[in-house]
Amino acid sequence: MKIVDCPCGRNKIYQDCCALIHKSKKEAETAEDLMRSRYVAFVKGNGQYLQKSHHPKTRPSKKEAIEIEEWAKSVDWIKLEVLNSTKGTSIDTEGTVEFKAYFYENSRVSIIHENSYFEKVSGLWKYKSQL
Repeated sequence: MKIVDCPCGRNKIYQDCCALIHKSKKEAETAEDLMRSRYVAFVKGNGQYLQKSHHPKTRPSKKEAIEIEEWAKSVDWIKLEVLNSTKGTSIDTEGTVEFKAYFYENSRVSIIHENSYFEKVSGLWKYKSQL
């Protein structure tokens, strides 16, 4: 079996990193942990996790979720760069994470550059919106 680093950019294999969060064996401790696990869910085309980790007040409809998952599976993800974060620690209830996600689509490299806002719901980090 080939061991591959987790796409989130941390120096761990997927099974010991974001897979634990995806499989609910571990919760994201920080907003950055959640953001990284969501990026990996895009890489893996894991729409179920993307919905689960989205804030209930801003969660996409089922139709939108299917479209997001289909798009995520249609591109080749290259890498994630975390640029900055504010708050979002285990003791905070909100935080932001600025990142760039690189992907290959339609014969060219594109970048999603976003400053994401995260909030805890019942003690768990959730992606709420783009700032």
